Amino acid sequence: MTVLEAPETARADGLDSGKRAQILEGARAVFLKRGFDAASMGEIARQAGVSKGTLYVYFASKEDLFGAIVQAQCPLQAEQVFALDAEDHDVAGVLTRLGMQLASALCRVERVSALRTIIAISERMPEFGQRFYEAGPATGIARLARYLEVQVAAGVLAIDDPEVAASQFLESCLATLLKPMLFGATAEPPGEPRIAHVVGMAVRTLMAAYGKR
Repeated sequence: MTVLEAPETARADGLDSGKRAQILEGARAVFLKRGFDAASMGEIARQAGVSKGTLYVYFASKEDLFGAIVQAQCPLQAEQVFALDAEDHDVAGVLTRLGMQLASALCRVERVSALRTIIAISERMPEFGQRFYEAGPATGIARLARYLEVQVAAGVLAIDDPEVAASQFLESCLATLLKPMLFGATAEPPGEPRIAHVVGMAVRTLMAAYGKR
């Protein structure tokens, strides 16, 4: 079993999804407070309001539990942020909405804490990092690249490599916003005016580089 798969016993027995959600919420709170290494299954059980025995029925290990949280969060974020309408040819408008939602979602204290935890454990458990990247950043890049490809076909944009253009745009939307929080240079999330300023520059840069004239 990989660290991002639910335990076989939970799947086979059809255990109550409400109890599983309760455990995940408790675990999320402990991981955010303690980090992965310092978190214990005993503390997670207490936070979730279940016995350790019940906890192990649903999740075979701390790795399984953390993996389930990551697995649940990434597709949800992708669906919310990267729901792009390929028929909407107002590229600047679409990219502005995307950039604002992405930066606002990622530049939150709890999200930054989760990113730090994933980065910290990826060296010794690379499957965590790989699965997180594939379910999160790579999915976002792929969805935006597909949107850009449609706009190229429609004659709105001229891009040789939509995947690289998509990645560049997403990175630009987070410029000066995410890394200061990630590295602890600031504990305060950026305000909406600052996010709007950075995203606006990213949108104008992409349109200047790839917009049809």
